[in-house]
Amino acid sequence: KLEKEYDLICVGGGIMSATLALITKLLKPEMNVLILEKLDKVAQESSAAWNNAGTGHSALCELNYCPEKDGEVSIKKAVDICTQYETSKQFWSFLTEKGLLDNPEDFIASVKHHSWVLGIDNADYLESRFKEMKDHFMFNSIEFTREIDKMKEWFPLIANDRTKDEIMAASRIDRGTEMNYGVLTEKLFHILETEFNTPVHCNMEVLDIDPDTDLDWTVEIKNLKTQEELQLEAEHVFIGAGGGSLLLLQKVEIEEKEGYGGFPVSGEWLVCTNEEIIKQHNAKVYSKAGLGDPPMSTPHLDTRYIDGKKQLM
Repeated sequence: KLEKEYDLICVGGGIMSATLALITKLLKPEMNVLILEKLDKVAQESSAAWNNAGTGHSALCELNYCPEKDGEVSIKKAVDICTQYETSKQFWSFLTEKGLLDNPEDFIASVKHHSWVLGIDNADYLESRFKEMKDHFMFNSIEFTREIDKMKEWFPLIANDRTKDEIMAASRIDRGTEMNYGVLTEKLFHILETEFNTPVHCNMEVLDIDPDTDLDWTVEIKNLKTQEELQLEAEHVFIGAGGGSLLLLQKVEIEEKEGYGGFPVSGEWLVCTNEEIIKQHNAKVYSKAGLGDPPMSTPHLDTRYIDGKKQLM
């Protein structure tokens, strides 16, 4: 049964709401937290394993985090991104040590991260990035090569049929991970429900969020099963509704929403089902997008672990 007032309402049943709600209850168990999800299960959209690349966004292989300007490569954003991911890993380790999070191998696995480029300009860029990263303690295990034989060792499915006259370069960091955020999200929500009596209320659509004169926010919701509409009060509201976040934010009557926009981005995985081919690849291999192109425009070849199986996409 829903109450009238909450300290925190989290909109969306994905990894962001799960993380924020759990940190909140760990630090202040007395806080009254409500989690709302429009669908009938959690982790069905952006957090689902089939809907993201599972790199953890650790900046070990994603080249868009290391822009080049006037011949110099900056790794500042990569350091910031990697720091955030390492902090996340520390949080999951804390939960595991406390006995709250079981079987971490269900959602995280060791998979080496690689960057691979074609052409002399891109190869020079990758070497410059390597030199910058090598001097930083977060990336000092990075390796670099222009040798085709080494690339055949690192990622044979990509390199085997290529010739030595092709200009290529690659880097590798062996401490990369493969993340199944769908499984992790389910585990975090399980902790919230069993340890803190904070379940996710599914089939609940948030229609509007507005500032309130008494408390801070009024949240209008609709039960999609009963069609009943309710108004709730909250001191804090977190919108973590994936693709629906911007549409909801546009309804919020605050000045900070101005200037935000979005456009639809779509992508599809090509999934390999040949077990003999899957066995030949144990890596995440990313390349470099063209000048002015979005990062998603460049294909990458990923080892994944989904539904208890090793996958290749």
